[in-house]
Order: sequence, then C-alpha cells, then structure tokens
Amino acid sequence: MPGRDERTPSGGEPGSIPPINRWRLLAYALPAAPLAALGLPLYAVVPTYYTETLGLPLAGVGFVLLLVRIFDAVSDPLVGLVADRYRPAFGRRRFLFTVSLPIAAVAAFMLYAPPSGVTLFWLGFWGIVLSLGYTMAMVPYSAWGAELVEDYRGRTSLTALREGITLIGVLIAIVVPFAIGMERGAAIPGLAVLGIIVATGLPLFGLLAVFSVPEPKEHGVTDLALRESVGLLGENKPFLRLLVAYFINGFANGIPATLFLYFVSDRLGLPEARGPLLFVYFLFGIAGVPLATFAANRLGKHRAWCLAMIVACAAFVIAPLLPPGSLYGFGAICVVTGLMLGFDLSLPPAIQADVIDVDTARSGTQRSGLYFAAWGLATKLSLAAGVGLIFPLLSTFGFDASAGTGNQTESLWALAVAYAWIPIVLKLIAVALMWNFPLDETSHRALRETIDAR
Repeated sequence: MPGRDERTPSGGEPGSIPPINRWRLLAYALPAAPLAALGLPLYAVVPTYYTETLGLPLAGVGFVLLLVRIFDAVSDPLVGLVADRYRPAFGRRRFLFTVSLPIAAVAAFMLYAPPSGVTLFWLGFWGIVLSLGYTMAMVPYSAWGAELVEDYRGRTSLTALREGITLIGVLIAIVVPFAIGMERGAAIPGLAVLGIIVATGLPLFGLLAVFSVPEPKEHGVTDLALRESVGLLGENKPFLRLLVAYFINGFANGIPATLFLYFVSDRLGLPEARGPLLFVYFLFGIAGVPLATFAANRLGKHRAWCLAMIVACAAFVIAPLLPPGSLYGFGAICVVTGLMLGFDLSLPPAIQADVIDVDTARSGTQRSGLYFAAWGLATKLSLAAGVGLIFPLLSTFGFDASAGTGNQTESLWALAVAYAWIPIVLKLIAVALMWNFPLDETSHRALRETIDAR
C-alpha cells in the first residue's frame, strides 16, 4: 500500500525469538514490584504526607497533582508513539524501558525524600519528572507483556503473575512508610526509605528483565501516517468502550485510594490502624489474583470483572454508616474489596491486550505502545480527578486535613460519602458498559487467526 513500509519483526527474523518459559515470565514480571512502589505513593501517601506532615495546603497539593496529570495528557501519547515507531536494534520495547529506569529512580528519591522547607514547586517539578519516567517505563513495559503472550487465557495468566507481583510492591510501599513512621523531624522518614528502595530496586529488576526477556515478535507489516493511525484508533469500538469503562472505574478507585488515610483516621478515629488496614487490603488483593484467573476462565474476562465491581459496590454501601471505632467492621470491608482488587488489577490489562488485536487485524500494524499510553493516561487522569476534584469539594464542606477528628460532623459525613458512595455510582456505570462486551474467547481466536495468517 502506498506510503507504508514492509518490515520484518523487530529484533530479528521471524521465529528467532527464544521461547517464553516460566523463568522469563518471572523475570519480566519482577519490575512490577518497584514500579508499584514508585507509583502508588504519589496518590495514596504523598498527598497526606505533604499536607499533614510537611504542612502544605490541601487545595494547593490537589491543584499541583492535577497539573502533573495535565502534563501527562501531552507526554503519554508522545511516549506511546515513540514506543511504537522507534525501532533500535536493541528492541523497541526494551530500549525505551531501559532509558526510563534512571529517570524514574532519581525522581522517586527526590519526591519521596524532600528537603526541609519543601514547597509546592518542588512537589510539582519532581512530580512531573516522576510521572514522565513512570510513563516511559510503563508504556513499553505493558506493551512488552501484551506481545509476549498472544492467546486469550495465556494473557490472563501473564497479567495475573505481573499484577500479583505488583501487589507485593504495593505492600512494600505501605509497610515501609508506616512501619518506620512519617513524622516531622525523623532522621530518615519512612517515605524517604521507600524512595531509596525504589531508586535501587527499579534499576536492578529492570535490567534483569531487559537482559533475560526477549523482544516480542512484531506482527505489524505496515506503518501508518499519524492521522490515519489516530483515525483507526477511534474506529476501534471495543477499545473506546473499554477505555471509557476503564477511566470511570479508575476514577471510582482513585477516590477511596486518595481518601483512605483521612477516612480511617478522621471519620473512624483509628489513625494507628491506617497501616495495618492498608496492609490487609492489599494482602487480600494478592489472594484475589488467582481467584480472578479462575473466574475469568469460567465466565470470561469481562463478566468476571463486572461481577467483582458489583461485589465491591455491595461492600462499600455500609462504609459511611459505620460508627467511629469500627475496626473490625471496616476490616471486613477491606478484606472483601481487597479480594475484588485482584480482579481490577489483573483482568483489564488482559482485555486491553485483546482489544489491541482488533486494531492489528484491521490495520496491519501493531501499535501496543499507543494503546497502553491511552490507557495509562486514562489511569492517571482518573486518579488525578480523585485528588483534583475531591479535595476542593471536601474543602467546601469545611474538611480540614490538619484538624483530624476535630472536623465538624458535616465535614466528616461529606468525607464518608465521597469515600464510598460516589465510587459506587461510578462503578455501576462501568459495569453497564462492560457487561455485554463484544470480545470473548471465541471472537478473539478468530482475530488471532487473521493476524497469524499474514
């Protein structure tokens, strides 16, 4: 076709890629732990640390983190295009991922170990650098995984392994700051220790993956002009449907992730239980990953995901009604929603990889980087909305992060409703979008036959 270049798979001749055995899959999945320990604190710990411990204004921190996500609106698509179009001999997925490692490592240390007298500018600058490094890592890393395994169920297994290790990284990100402490004046605050762990662990595991796992076979046989490429993206109906549902569910998850520490300490009056409850939540998230794999193999990925969202909604209904001191009641909610988190983390990425095949079969080009950039941007914007919109909303109801349990009843009730009931409405919208999703195992098998016939 005019204007397109015929090419062979990146990294060598077809069939030259070593088999993807269990060791290589594990080596691929290991960087997910430091990446999770890098990404989670930006939304779940940094807002609390910079407001409560460092004394920065609540609305100002929310606004700065929203600006960081606006920066992502430009950087994410650009990284996706580079990840797909630049083909060095080292491999288009592995090269960009390798470049990202020192950027993300340095930014994590600077943001999580701030100096005394830190300002909103420091938060914004290093937040942008960290976000850029994280995007440069996650876009090629996610595309790498989507292309390593090509069958419907195999992708579920790979994402389950990766997201299980992701949750281990999340547990590290929770345990370290809270076990060491984040009080002002500590010799090395827990968040700073976490920054050191990420700054060393990410390059270590990242390079292990780079030199152990092959560059996946590129099934694209054409290159598309940018305008045509974006047009085909918009014509991929399963992609658009999944993207909207993914954003809405991400927004629903981002709100309680942002407000969790405030809800437990201020609404329930259990500040000493914040770390243990977070640990229980993510520990059961790990247990939910194999449960998600089992359910997906029995029901299909999209139906299993929908059922998990419905169960999470049922658990969240009672959260605002809990009286102060309800440790065991809220702990039970953490157990149930934690199990459902395993579904939220492992199934959407597997569906995403299948949706990319719709585009590859139609266009003849494999643009996993651009697709995962779009999903990454949706994730960041949804999480940022939790900070940038909910914090100012709570401020209008008089909620003061530094006041603790001294907030007025109206402010604490607004906190509880924002924490639990707003996410329920959002999740039910996502369920409505995904319940009759058109791409199942049978239709995906037909797509793979079309792609492999080229």
